[in-house]
Amino acid sequence: MKTLKSIALVTCASFILFSCQKETFETQDLRLDLESAANGVQVTGEPEFVPNELLVKFKKATTAVGRGKALGLLNASLKEHIHTEEMKSVGDEQGLFLLKVNANAMDAISKAKRFAEVEFAEPNWIYKHQAASNDPFFINGSLWGMYGSIYTPMNEFGSGASTSWGSGKTDCSTVWVGIIDEGYQYAHSDIAANAAKNPGEIAGNRKDDDRNGYVDDVYGWDFAGRNSSVYDGTMDDHGTHVAGTIGAVGGNGIGVAGVCWKIKLLNAKFLGSTGGTLSNAVLAVDYFTNLKKKYNLNLVATNNSWGGGGFSQALKDAIDRANTADILFIAAAGNSMTNNDATASYPSGYTSSNVIAVASITSTGALSSFSQYGATTVDLGAPGEGIFSTVPNNTYANYSGTSMATPHVTGAAALYKSLNPSATAAQIKAAILNSATATPSLTGKCVTGGRLNVSGF
Repeated sequence: MKTLKSIALVTCASFILFSCQKETFETQDLRLDLESAANGVQVTGEPEFVPNELLVKFKKATTAVGRGKALGLLNASLKEHIHTEEMKSVGDEQGLFLLKVNANAMDAISKAKRFAEVEFAEPNWIYKHQAASNDPFFINGSLWGMYGSIYTPMNEFGSGASTSWGSGKTDCSTVWVGIIDEGYQYAHSDIAANAAKNPGEIAGNRKDDDRNGYVDDVYGWDFAGRNSSVYDGTMDDHGTHVAGTIGAVGGNGIGVAGVCWKIKLLNAKFLGSTGGTLSNAVLAVDYFTNLKKKYNLNLVATNNSWGGGGFSQALKDAIDRANTADILFIAAAGNSMTNNDATASYPSGYTSSNVIAVASITSTGALSSFSQYGATTVDLGAPGEGIFSTVPNNTYANYSGTSMATPHVTGAAALYKSLNPSATAAQIKAAILNSATATPSLTGKCVTGGRLNVSGF
């Protein structure tokens, strides 16, 4: 393991595993064809799901007696009933049922799908990780992902953020972004000013002031730990790194600068030390949808630098509910070097119109050797290799992966919204894709054939 006092180079090497191999560029290539119980799509990677759990949605007319009968036939017990406010708002009277079985999950799913009461059953998939600035690491050449082709330092393959900064386009303080990931160090000296608070919650009174089901969720909620402590120390480095790329404070003379110098960041932590589950991912997505609707927040996007497992109807439904609330779902394409057109990869592969799937490019404009791609399933490339950003203990580090490319695009979405307040999610997505700069390494590798370029925003 790296120490946070050292500058580590990290490659998130396997998207299905999204396990970060720190201090090495060796890429895992663990492959195992797994037939998705949900829809028959072949996915690559280890079959990572909770072995004795399944997520079941019963049909609308199913009674409590019918559900009890199904549980008895499955020899299952109810672990959690997931029925979010967002599910209720779209007329979902049943919600989701997370079941624990005394059998292999796949066998139980095959049996459950034969029941007339069951709409779908799927594994509880496990997901894992993927004015000019006076900030020192910008000046010394470390933040190549923010550079453009006008101001010094220059790199034509950067996002062009510095060009926008030079035109005074730094302030996204009216815009909110949700980070669905690990936790992040919201008190980091280079992030704290941009750490947003839930407007309906009073800190420390041990009450659910806004009645959303979460007590003291001031900076967000930890769905893995089931508490309000979204930052739990040095292991929340991935989430902190992502947060810094989106919105580290710029122009403050310290550290790094995010795409947006001023912004409102909020966290839904669902990735823990062993990854995160499908059931918690659904809760995290709905958490932000509910907050936006409850308080009419200008929440433009969630950043999703994670992946694994197969197709999930439950997660797709949550992403669609976010779409209805006009929230973009910006997702890492993955790090297994595979073609997502040929081998489905989730969550970036969902066909929901609010998804933006992001590949990684190097500082020389090449498609990163680890990056997944897809002419129809990946939208564009962005800087993702050798990316310097914030990590815990008020320090900084160099990481690589499509996890690092994704927050550049999320920051771009927030920047565009700040400059075009009436823009819808669809219009923001179109603007980002239409402004992509054609790049030879991405020809035939993504929808746009190009890389992120915010210089024209």
